[in-house]
Amino acid sequence: MTADQRRIRVGIDTGGTFTDVVAVDEVSGEVVTTKTPSTPANPADGFIAGIEKILGLMGADGTDLTAVSHGTTVATNKLLEGKVERLGFVTTEGYEFMLEIARQAVPDGYGNSYFWVKPPRIVPADAVRTVRGRLDVSGGEVRPFSEEDAVAAARFFRERGITTIGVCFLHSYANDEHELAMREVLRREHPEAVVSISSEVLREYREYERAMTTLVDAAVKPNVSRYVTNIHERLDGFTGGRPVPFYVMKSNGGVLSADEVVHQPITTVLSGPAAGALGAALIAERAGFPRVLTCDGGGTSTDVSVVLDGEPTLTTEGSVGAYPSKIPMIDVVTVGAGGGSVAWVSPEGTLKVGPHSAGADPGPLCYGRGGTEPTITDAHLVLGRIPPHLLGGEIPLDAEAARAGVAALAERLGLDLERCAAGILEISAWNQANALRQVSVKRGLDVRDFMLTTFGGSGSLLACRLVDVLDLAGAVVPQNPGNLSAFGLLTVDVRNDYVQTHVARHEGLDLGAVAGVVDALTARGAAALTAEGFGADAHQFVRTADLRYFGQAYEVRVPAGAGVIDDAWADAVVTRFHDEHRGLYGYDFRDEPSQQVEWVNLRVTGVGPITRPELQPLAARVDADGPEPSDRPRQGHPGQRSTRPVCFDPDDGYVETPILWRPDLRAGDTFTGPAVVEEFGSTVPVHPGFAVRVDTWGNLVITKEGTR
Repeated sequence: MTADQRRIRVGIDTGGTFTDVVAVDEVSGEVVTTKTPSTPANPADGFIAGIEKILGLMGADGTDLTAVSHGTTVATNKLLEGKVERLGFVTTEGYEFMLEIARQAVPDGYGNSYFWVKPPRIVPADAVRTVRGRLDVSGGEVRPFSEEDAVAAARFFRERGITTIGVCFLHSYANDEHELAMREVLRREHPEAVVSISSEVLREYREYERAMTTLVDAAVKPNVSRYVTNIHERLDGFTGGRPVPFYVMKSNGGVLSADEVVHQPITTVLSGPAAGALGAALIAERAGFPRVLTCDGGGTSTDVSVVLDGEPTLTTEGSVGAYPSKIPMIDVVTVGAGGGSVAWVSPEGTLKVGPHSAGADPGPLCYGRGGTEPTITDAHLVLGRIPPHLLGGEIPLDAEAARAGVAALAERLGLDLERCAAGILEISAWNQANALRQVSVKRGLDVRDFMLTTFGGSGSLLACRLVDVLDLAGAVVPQNPGNLSAFGLLTVDVRNDYVQTHVARHEGLDLGAVAGVVDALTARGAAALTAEGFGADAHQFVRTADLRYFGQAYEVRVPAGAGVIDDAWADAVVTRFHDEHRGLYGYDFRDEPSQQVEWVNLRVTGVGPITRPELQPLAARVDADGPEPSDRPRQGHPGQRSTRPVCFDPDDGYVETPILWRPDLRAGDTFTGPAVVEEFGSTVPVHPGFAVRVDTWGNLVITKEGTR
């Protein structure tokens, strides 16, 4: 390598409107960000265009690339849009209606049950085949596998052109022999079929959830495989045939090589939101805030999550669209409150916002692309809270079209223009606040102990109002917030999760059996990390376990530390369970011997650490007398470029407000609202009564004046 060569790692997050790109030079520490239009018809085009653009900005080329990490919505969008190709399902004889029975769950309780229609099944009843054969709960064979039935099922799918198939046999989490035999028959009789088997997707009990997770995996496998393979080939061509490590973001907060992700496509269903949460976690921890709520605002929706001690919380109770997916994923709640969310009048005559969105095309009225309905972005523009253009002038906005659209809505509601626009934003803020409560208050957490980290193109527009509504400690807005998800892709390790159901009462726990399961899961993790190129000395393993009180139908996941699996180890896990149960639900039964603890699942996560980019501190402002102390309030507004009329409260009308250009701010700068901070990809309206401090890392730390 020559002295002037670069070592550049790139993170690329593909969104509905823009593809966000962040690159770090591992030699100099230089970090460069940019955006390029997404290409929905073929997202790979936008991906390659993003790499070309970022390398051009850095004066580099494909020979300087050392790794690429990618966050994709290919799997997510396919499920959210309901574009699931015809699937086949193979299950145990007698369980052909498993998907129809599902779980007893009615949205919003029973109050609306008379008007609720059960959603369509992911597999219609006529595409379900059964096979004789039966295993018991411990994996013992009760009835042998029927190859005759298996052959008939395979030929049924082949004759009807069903090429995507999921297999879930009863108790196959304990013994995979019957599922492996079924896959072998499918390979022989129907070689064109793409097959997912539950014992490889999710070795966990509860047949319905395991079957659904397996079918979701099968549903997205063809698209994800084609997409990732296409990008990988084009990336190799871009680098002149030199192989460059290519990682894809997973829902669990880790990455996986493209070669492996095609075998585990379901792990990518929350790829983009997971990367943003991880980037926010790193930024907030460096800023001294280990407990934060994250708010990732886009054009269609807002994703929120919670970070404890610098790590986003995980769940296995998630879903994508209408489909439950019991895989480890960062606990993200999505609400239809993005910049393009449409404001409308309900049949009862009340103002509603979302979840329908104008999207990127035609987009809000102010985009001038044929939009016909007022949106959240239009309301911000009417009130002067965003500039008359986006991306530093690349996208001009039509303020008159926005005013006309909001005015027409205001007339229907009997409101004036400003109150209608403010009402749109107030409803949006409460929608986001309710989502933040779902990941905090409903998890037993007090939101008043948290800072809010906002990012994404629209994520920071309502930061001050959310601090008010939730009584948060404050808000942190990182540098380049519109590209934080792409930055997050450069901060994550390779992670693989393994689970095995092992139901046993604590009093009679067979520690030898537990150790055997944990060792087997660890061996699988070690083999995967070795295949990813990590030496044995770099392997890291994290143990957790799912426990419950006997008779409960839900489990609580707790850490299960490293070391020898003995009585002391098991008792320590149970103590953590009692503590966590009390934190979540307000009570525990640690002092009631009649309430026995039951172990349900054992889990091991294999981690291959990747070097994280070093955050660079922001330079302090240098005046004639030297650097200004960070604790001395400035007079006026640093970085001010201009002023414009902005309405923060309809009762006060429009106030001539300082407009600050964020790249001109320096560490230690302080100012108070009203103000609007603008940069290339994001805007932060600072309301009256709020103070802002620029910290060492360039974050805007927003707090209510005189309260904290």
